[in-house]
Amino acid sequence: MSEKKYFTITVFTENQSGLLSRVVSVFSRRHINVESLTTSRSSIPGIHRFTIVVNVTHEMVEKLVAQLERQVDVLKAFFYEPDEIVYQEVALYKVPTHIFSNSENVEQLIRSHNARILIIEPEFIVIEKTGHENETEALFKDLEKIGIYEFVRSGRVAIPKPMERLNKYLKSLEAQAEA
Repeated sequence: MSEKKYFTITVFTENQSGLLSRVVSVFSRRHINVESLTTSRSSIPGIHRFTIVVNVTHEMVEKLVAQLERQVDVLKAFFYEPDEIVYQEVALYKVPTHIFSNSENVEQLIRSHNARILIIEPEFIVIEKTGHENETEALFKDLEKIGIYEFVRSGRVAIPKPMERLNKYLKSLEAQAEA
């Protein structure tokens, strides 16, 4: 049996209500935890993209992608290993304003993590960090030591290193239809 590892699945769909529920049900029926899920429009007008991260075996990700493609309104699904994609996450941290008072340590901490300040309010400051999960978690752990009110991290956004396979797939469908 092969070992589990992280895969990023991209699912291209029409923008239909209820589709998120159907996509997620493919994972829940198999008792697979979704580590991260983001949705957005794609580069092709009228087509939306789900980016889903799961920790499964290679055989299971192949089955998941095949099951996703059987869903109505799903155009195509692909899966990638970490070295086949470029990805990032965004994290926001709300920290008390008073920790910045007369403290160069906090400024150095923010600089060392390549983070930036988004807003300064009398009671709190919001810091933004873009990076991989381990990078956003590292800043969280450092801020936790000095005080943090809130923390939130987005799901993964990813672009495959190979040229977008959906364009190639759609062109092949057009060629088949013309033949």
